[in-house]
Amino acid sequence: MTERPLGVVNCHCSQCRRFHGHFGAYITVPRDTVFFDADSTLAWYRSSEAAQRGFCSRCGASLFWKGDENPLVDIAAGSLDQPTGLVTLRHIHVGSKPDYYEIDDSLERFPEGAPEPP
Repeated sequence: MTERPLGVVNCHCSQCRRFHGHFGAYITVPRDTVFFDADSTLAWYRSSEAAQRGFCSRCGASLFWKGDENPLVDIAAGSLDQPTGLVTLRHIHVGSKPDYYEIDDSLERFPEGAPEPP
């Protein structure tokens, strides 16, 4: 990755919860800044008519979300090497949040998606 992301966004949509087993935590960067040393175990699953999710076909780790027409890609924050130096910025799709947990921080919240960073 050649670009420094702004921070982590927690997504509470039902697709992220199914893909990750809980909410998804992502960084967002331009697609053309992401490079792979090798991608032979990278697999993509069409999760909707407009997006795909990437995962490791060897271990099953959740890695990416990309919208078909979007020049950005979301990378699962949990897949990054530590220390990241990142902070969590906001919660999105909180209107889809399930009833088994509460969001108890002071970060900004959006009922659906948030505006893309400038």
